[in-house]
Amino acid sequence: MSGLVSYLSGLSAEQSVTMHYEARGCRTECQRWRGRHGEIDLITRDGADLVFVEVKKSKDFLRAAERVTRAQVQRIQATIFEFLEAQPNGQLTPFRFDVALVNAKGEMQIIENALAY
Repeated sequence: MSGLVSYLSGLSAEQSVTMHYEARGCRTECQRWRGRHGEIDLITRDGADLVFVEVKKSKDFLRAAERVTRAQVQRIQATIFEFLEAQPNGQLTPFRFDVALVNAKGEMQIIENALAY
């Protein structure tokens, strides 16, 4: 049962983050986009820029941040570049990678440009 609770809690966190970006004027492109290398939780468009968002939920922000592993970042990077291949400007498409941390209270912290490109 706890696996189902964790799954639903994660979906709820992703939906909250999506609503946060939309409230900031971003347009949702995809949720849970799956490529050959992995999945990206949220892809939004902020003006001309694509924003790839990894959502992490845990008891507190520190634990959520610790859940972003080096191996996961490498998979996300490969998945981002795979997604960009289908864009009109390909790898030249302006983008950033954000990490959205959600704590047990549903509060969030957004780390914009978590990886500089």
